[in-house]
Amino acid sequence: MSHMAEESGSPGQRRDSIKTTVGNMAGQRRRQQAVSVGKERRDAVVRAKRLCRVDFNDEDGNMIDTDVAMDDDKASLEDQIVHIVEELKSAASFTGKGSFQKKMEVLRRLRRLLSQTSMPPVETAVQAGVVPILVQCLSFGSANEQLLEAAWCLTNIATGDVDQTRALLPALPLLISHLGEKSSIPVAEQCAWALGNVAGEGEEFRDILLAQGALPPLARLLLSNKGSTSRTAAWALSNLIKGPKPKAAVELIKMSGIPEAIVRHMQKGDEELATEVAWVVVYLTALSEMHSGLLIEAGLLPPLVGRLASSDQLSLLTPVLRSIGNLVAGDNRKTDAVLAAGNDIPGSVVGAMIKCLESQHRTLKKEAAWALSNIAAGTLVHKQLLFSSGAVSSLLHLLVTATFDIRKEVAYVLGNLCVATIEETGESMTILEHLTVLVNRRCLPGFINLIKSPDIEAAKLGLQFLELVMRSMPNDQGPKLVEKEDGIAAMELFQFHENEEIRNMANGLVDKYFGESYGIEEEY
Repeated sequence: MSHMAEESGSPGQRRDSIKTTVGNMAGQRRRQQAVSVGKERRDAVVRAKRLCRVDFNDEDGNMIDTDVAMDDDKASLEDQIVHIVEELKSAASFTGKGSFQKKMEVLRRLRRLLSQTSMPPVETAVQAGVVPILVQCLSFGSANEQLLEAAWCLTNIATGDVDQTRALLPALPLLISHLGEKSSIPVAEQCAWALGNVAGEGEEFRDILLAQGALPPLARLLLSNKGSTSRTAAWALSNLIKGPKPKAAVELIKMSGIPEAIVRHMQKGDEELATEVAWVVVYLTALSEMHSGLLIEAGLLPPLVGRLASSDQLSLLTPVLRSIGNLVAGDNRKTDAVLAAGNDIPGSVVGAMIKCLESQHRTLKKEAAWALSNIAAGTLVHKQLLFSSGAVSSLLHLLVTATFDIRKEVAYVLGNLCVATIEETGESMTILEHLTVLVNRRCLPGFINLIKSPDIEAAKLGLQFLELVMRSMPNDQGPKLVEKEDGIAAMELFQFHENEEIRNMANGLVDKYFGESYGIEEEY
């Protein structure tokens, strides 16, 4: 997933890694990182689709725990589904006395069967023909109780695979229509949940929902001051706007009251609501500087950095860090604004990010390193602030001990700290003080390990840093330092590599710094 064409020429591309004569390789990282969270979000906090599982009362009024109510095996559950769908078809066609009560009784039983296990027999229900009956139950003029039960069933059917989700297409217009102001809040919330699950299936379904007009009524629900309503709407919206096409996000941010509602929920909502809203912010800030600017003007930064400093919940800190990373990947004024918004919190924004670097959560470490890499790619003032913040010790530790993906993000931070751009000419200059400190604190082995990795981007990053060291260290000590850490052997791994760019890069460095004349003067 990518929006590279739309981002062309934007300030986001300025967030490059080490700019040296070896070349620039990290353009457009913000966009790639921002949209890739769609997959990570499923891995870190299962969010793309959600099963509606709420405790319910049995026929005698006793509360039943949905996690343990169903003791029968899968085959038995599937048999029950088939049987009850047939009952529902019969009840739906019956028009005599007590027909509504009979239909409601069967609907409730169906809903319970679809809610009692973490993997409900969705395929069996679809094949049994349940969707057309549930669509019929959503018809205009139906009782709220019936609408709620039918929407709930459809919500859980939408947690199935792509084919099972596609079976719900006939229901979408009615689900969207019941988001309207004339619908009861419980019905609207349940329909929003169902639509959020459909949107979570992928771009094809997001396009269908957008074409059918799902965005405006979901946005209206986000304006609600009722926590569960705005929370469900925010979750569904985050699934609907996450791309790769930016049109939905552009429409959302321009809707009256939306930026202000996002700020209000971030500031006053509980952690669950703030989490859902933060995911909306992730996708809005990923798409363009305009979205970020509108949110900043609406007052987003104080509550956003406040959540970063005060929360200890992985589910909330993940999108908050990603949102801040997107914002500081913009122009330097936005980075200044983010840093200034943290003046009132203990330890500042950078201090809060360092705490995330030192947490036990892999996701937080990676997100914090990515956000810090964007700050480190800013002005000389930003680099000096970060270098003197105490983050370097944590970064150097992670460069050696962390998992590969975190080490790569950390390498971007450290590399960006060592190079600054001269505004007048656009050329890059080495910040020798920073580079010397990092080399003296033995960062070279970490970068050389990246070169040895099969990841081409990481290998290029490592080669760039070695070039910087060999070119910039005082008294021509760079090549000797690289040789001492077996850097020559690492570069020679690419002597016959299939990737022409990295092969030429590595061979060029070996020829330039370790050619026939290397060491002759010292021997003489």
